[in-house]
Amino acid sequence: MQAKFETIIKHLIGTPSALEAITKIDISSQFRPSEDTAYHDRSRNINAAFLILLSGTSHPLFEEAKAYHDSHQKDPMVVYYQKMLSLIHQEIANRAKNESALTTDINALYTMLDSDSQVLSEHIWKVFFPEACGILGHRDEEIEKLRQKRKISISALNENPIENIANEMLFTSNILLTIPPASKDIDDLGFTPSLAKRLKEVSKEKQKFWYDHPIQMGVEIEKNEAIYGLVGLNEAIKFEKQRGTLKEDAKINCLLSVSVTHDGLTAIAKEYLEGELKKVKDIENLNIFVITEVDAANIIETLLLPAADSFGISSSDALSEIFGVDGEYGRHYSLLKAIAALWQVLVDAQTRATFKFDLDQIFPQEELVAQSGLSAFEHFKTPLWGAKGTDSQGNAVELGMIAGALVNQSDIGKSLFTPDVTFSTNAPRGSQYIFYSGLPQALSTEAEMMLRYDTPSFDGKSACIQRIHVTGGTNGIMIESLRKHRPFTPSFIGRAEDQAYILSVLFDDTSSLRYVHKDGLIMRHDKHAFAQESIEAAHLGKMVGDYVRILYFSYYVKALPWDAAKIKEAINPFTGSFVSHIPFTVVALRMALEAASFFEKEEPEEADAFLKLGIQRVDETITLLSDDDYLSQCFQDEKRGWDNYYDILDAIEKGLGKKEEFALSLRAKAQSLMQDLKI
Repeated sequence: MQAKFETIIKHLIGTPSALEAITKIDISSQFRPSEDTAYHDRSRNINAAFLILLSGTSHPLFEEAKAYHDSHQKDPMVVYYQKMLSLIHQEIANRAKNESALTTDINALYTMLDSDSQVLSEHIWKVFFPEACGILGHRDEEIEKLRQKRKISISALNENPIENIANEMLFTSNILLTIPPASKDIDDLGFTPSLAKRLKEVSKEKQKFWYDHPIQMGVEIEKNEAIYGLVGLNEAIKFEKQRGTLKEDAKINCLLSVSVTHDGLTAIAKEYLEGELKKVKDIENLNIFVITEVDAANIIETLLLPAADSFGISSSDALSEIFGVDGEYGRHYSLLKAIAALWQVLVDAQTRATFKFDLDQIFPQEELVAQSGLSAFEHFKTPLWGAKGTDSQGNAVELGMIAGALVNQSDIGKSLFTPDVTFSTNAPRGSQYIFYSGLPQALSTEAEMMLRYDTPSFDGKSACIQRIHVTGGTNGIMIESLRKHRPFTPSFIGRAEDQAYILSVLFDDTSSLRYVHKDGLIMRHDKHAFAQESIEAAHLGKMVGDYVRILYFSYYVKALPWDAAKIKEAINPFTGSFVSHIPFTVVALRMALEAASFFEKEEPEEADAFLKLGIQRVDETITLLSDDDYLSQCFQDEKRGWDNYYDILDAIEKGLGKKEEFALSLRAKAQSLMQDLKI
C-alpha cells in the first residue's frame, strides 16, 4: 500500500503525467541544491525535497533529496518535515489497515493515474478529500439532498417569541486588536503621549495570538472595524424606530469583548477604544459595554467564586481557563454566549436571548424590507426561534438557536439573496486536490443559507431546516436553551469557533439543541470595503489557522461522547470536511504545495514567512495531539467548568427568588461591574 501511495504522490507533485496539467507545480524544478545561498533558497529546497521524499525511492531525485535533508538535519524545517514523513507513513498504514474504503480508494487511484484530469479529480478527492466527491456536475441534486437531510418537521412553534427587542435581547460582538504595522511611526498616529509610550513597549512583545483581520491600532477612523460595526448597528436601530418596531427612547445593549494579539494590549485596549469612540458623535441608540481579559477575571473573583463558596458548589479551576476573551477564538466566542445567562440572572431578568454579529457586518434595512418583507429586528420575532420538532432521522430537536446568512457588499445590488460563497467556475488546481473546502462550503451555503420558506415542503410553519453551517456573526441563542443545554466552544479551537459550538451538545437523549434557519435574516458583509489592509496583514495567519483547524477538528470529534462517524455524518458536508481521516497527510501536503505555489509565483519572502509560521503552529498542535487523551481531558475539564458556571448562576437565581441577602448583594455588585464596563 505504501508503494502505491508514494507513486500517487510522485504523480501529484508534477512528474510527467496527467496530473502535471492539474497541479501546475513542477516540484522537481524547484529542487535546486546547487542554489543555496539565500535563506529562501534553502527553504525552497527543503520543501521540495520533502515532497520528493514522500514520493518514495522510485523518484529520480530521491537520493539527492535525502542527502540534502541529511546535510541540513538541524534546520527546524527539516526536523519538522522529517517528523511529518514519519507521521504520514504511520497514518496511511494505520488507516489503510483499519479502513477498507481507504485501501480501495488508493488502489483505484493508483490504476487511474494516466486518466484524463476530469475523471481523475474525483478519484484524488476520494483519497484525500471525499467531501468534494459527487458535487461537480450534480449541484442541484446535492442542494436538494442536503436540504432534505436538514429538514425539521415542526411539532410546536414558540408560543412566546421575542417581542420587545430592546428589553429582551443582548447584542454581542468581538473586537480583535493588534499593534500598528511596523511601517508606521507610533508617534505619528495621534495617541496621547502616555498611550503611545505604552504601545511602543507592547510592540516589542512576541505576538501570542493570530486573528483573521484584527484592527491595527492607529488605523484611520473610517477603516476601524469596531467603529464601522457600531455605527452600522446604530443606523439599523434608527431605521427600526422610524418603522415603529422600537420606541423612540429605546436603547440596545451591546457588549463587546476585546481579544488582543499581544498580552500588553489588554491593559490599554479600553483606553484606546474610548478614544476612538469619542470621535464618533452618532451612536446614541446603543448602550456599549466592553469586557477585556482583566474584566472577565474580575467577574470570576468578584461574583462567581464567592457565589460558589457560599452555595456549596465545587467551583472548578477551569473557570479562569474558560471564562475569558484573550487567546484562541473559542474563548471569546463561548464567553459572548455565556455572558447572556449572567446578564439575565444578575443584571436584567427581562433579557431572554442574545445575538452575535461581527463588526464588519451591517443590517441592510432597506433591502431587507423590500426583498424579505421584514426589517432586521422583525426577523427576530419569528416563532420558529424556540420551536420544537423532529429531524429527518426522527430525533426530537429544540430550535433554541437561530442563524442568518451573509451577502457580500459587492453582490447586494444583484439581490439580498446572493450567496456570499459561490461555486467556482475555475478548475481546481494545486493543493485543492488535497483539500477543497470551498466546494462543500458553496454547496452548504446554497442549501442551508439561501433556502426561503415559500414552498409546501418548506413553509416555515410546518417545516423548516436546521443549520449546521453557521457564521460567527448572524447567530443567536435563547437564554433558556443556553442554560439548559450549556453549549460551548473549547478554548483550544482557534478557527471555526462558530462551527464548533454545537458539537459540544450535538446529541441528547431527549431533545437536541439546534439552530433554526431564518430566511431573510441577512447581514451585509463589508470587510473588503474598508479592512483590506488588515486582511492582507493577517492572511498568512488565516491560512495556517485552517491547517490547525483540520488537526483539531479531526481529533476533537474523537474526544466527544458520541460515535465519531455519527458526528461526521451529521455535520457533513462543510463542517465535516475539516474532520479528515488522514489529517496529518492532508495538512502536510497542503502546506508544502501552498509553499511551492508561492515559490512558483516567485514570491520567496512570502513563502518563507508562510513556512516559518506554519511549521511553528502546526508543530505545536501536533505535539499537543501526541497525547491521546489531551483533547478528551480538555473537553471534560471545560465541560465541568461550564457546568460549574451555570450551576452557580442557577443557585444565585434561587437565592434572589428567596430574596437572600447574599444573592442580592451579588446582584448589586454585578450591576456595578457592568456600569464600570459601560462606555
